[in-house]
Amino acid sequence: MSEIIFQIEEAPEGGFTARALGASIFTEADTVEELRDAIREAVSCHFEDAERPRTIRLHFVRDELISA
Repeated sequence: MSEIIFQIEEAPEGGFTARALGASIFTEADTVEELRDAIREAVSCHFEDAERPRTIRLHFVRDELISA
């Protein structure tokens, strides 16, 4: 695997959550900077060196409501 994609969402209680697509990895943090570090650590723990993806892509998802 050369790349892994994480779906990033704002958590209702504050902060951010990250869920890997195609792998069972989930992490969370208070800031985007902390989340990046948490994702790197989670990927490092989940994969052996030989199978670790070289690239981590972050896909930010944001819901917005507006009045009609």
